[in-house]
Amino acid sequence: MDQIVDLAATNLLSPIILSFALGIAAALARSDLNIPEAVAKGMSIYLLFAIGFKGGVSVADHGIDATLASSLLAGIVLSAVLPLIAFGLLQVMGNLSRLDVAAVAAHYGSISIVTFVAATSVLESSGIASEGYMVAVAATMEAPAILSALWLITRGGGDNRRMDGALLREIMLNGSIVLLVGSFAIGWITGADGLAKIESFIVSPFQGVLCLFLLDMGLVAGRGLREGQAVLRPGIIAFGVVMPIVGATIGLATGLLLGISSGGVALFMVLSASASYIAVPAAMRVAVPEANPSIYLTLSLGVTFPFNLTLGIPIYLSIASALTGG
Repeated sequence: MDQIVDLAATNLLSPIILSFALGIAAALARSDLNIPEAVAKGMSIYLLFAIGFKGGVSVADHGIDATLASSLLAGIVLSAVLPLIAFGLLQVMGNLSRLDVAAVAAHYGSISIVTFVAATSVLESSGIASEGYMVAVAATMEAPAILSALWLITRGGGDNRRMDGALLREIMLNGSIVLLVGSFAIGWITGADGLAKIESFIVSPFQGVLCLFLLDMGLVAGRGLREGQAVLRPGIIAFGVVMPIVGATIGLATGLLLGISSGGVALFMVLSASASYIAVPAAMRVAVPEANPSIYLTLSLGVTFPFNLTLGIPIYLSIASALTGG
């Protein structure tokens, strides 16, 4: 328990968390502080490229083995199963329509790449190693969750929506996934030599860019909380905290069964606990336009994201380290 408290305190006082807190405070106070959309998009592209490239370099050094293949398969299975759990849990905890519950469930089977990036940053600052291929696992955990949500909707009857070309394109060619997978491939192909050539660009500035990006995320989350008060009842808000804990527990069991490092186990917990607010909302707008975005966006970005960023990551890392001896 002392380890969790110490790590949480350290994490809460880190520049990235304080930047996020500044953004939330500014939004709730109705400040005119604003990050231009083009700048926020540019920072997002930079972070995705950097984390993907470094992950690919790590795999080039590590090589392909059975553990990597098993981890990728586990990520796909988790992404498909977690929405089913979220669906059942939210039906009990919230009084929402089937479409809204399924749309929310899709977000909790997918992942928040920013939470993943923040977790890798905490691991690096703590000197804890993790498998570089976890970024590839993250990339596999987008589409299965959306497919599971569509199955949940059609399983209830009275809905004949199908997977069409527009939705398939939204899922498979989402910009964040293309960039993450593409930069991972570039890092894998070029290896350590490639990293050495652009290290000053993707390593040294990383923490500073992450701080500014999380400042913007704080502004977005704060506005969502301010505007979503009418739809977020206590049971629904509680779901936004309970579901990450459930997901992290399943991710913990998965990582331990795979026999990966403590850092890898912690990242599996983070991936299983996080909720998408980029790729899945875009897909839901195409697949389930009737669902209320005020619910699923505010839950994923305004409740689950802050919980994971401030308390979740230190808890997951401490538990993973304790159980793996890392």
